[in-house]
Amino acid sequence: MLAKLAKGDAVLELRPEIDSDWWEVEALLDLCFAPGREALSSYRLRDGVPPVPGLSSVARDENGILAGAIRYWPVQVGGAPVLLLGPIAVHPTHQGEGLGGYMMRGSLAAARVAGWDRVMLVGDAPYYGRFGFRRLAEVEMPPPTNPDRVLGLDLIPGGWGGIVGKVTRAA
Repeated sequence: MLAKLAKGDAVLELRPEIDSDWWEVEALLDLCFAPGREALSSYRLRDGVPPVPGLSSVARDENGILAGAIRYWPVQVGGAPVLLLGPIAVHPTHQGEGLGGYMMRGSLAAARVAGWDRVMLVGDAPYYGRFGFRRLAEVEMPPPTNPDRVLGLDLIPGGWGGIVGKVTRAA
């Protein structure tokens, strides 16, 4: 997924994340999120597991400076494969330009094409609801995750049908 997004005079290039992007993306995440972000339960599900190839992506400006990033990880719910979206981050100098939504829509479309049936995240329902995410009442993230923040989206009709249980690391 290589795309260009024009915003005013700026042009941003969205492309798959590669190994050499890793530490720059981590620095962006440190900038955008509170200290201790790695203590969250979602990070325990990611430890030692590589992001899903081709779905995690970065946005760079015309000078190659990182403007945003989105990552996806494989997990399981009740033994079924699920995509775990997150984190998604936009550099403060690019917030409010629609870059986060652009990355979200593009990566969800790519996940559908790649054959994934469902995706989940931990986040604010009012924000992610505009992308179609809804609360997953029957899905349990490891503590101390607030159950109201466990959200999912069908990538195919009925993608979450019958999928219930604890979220676990990918096999």
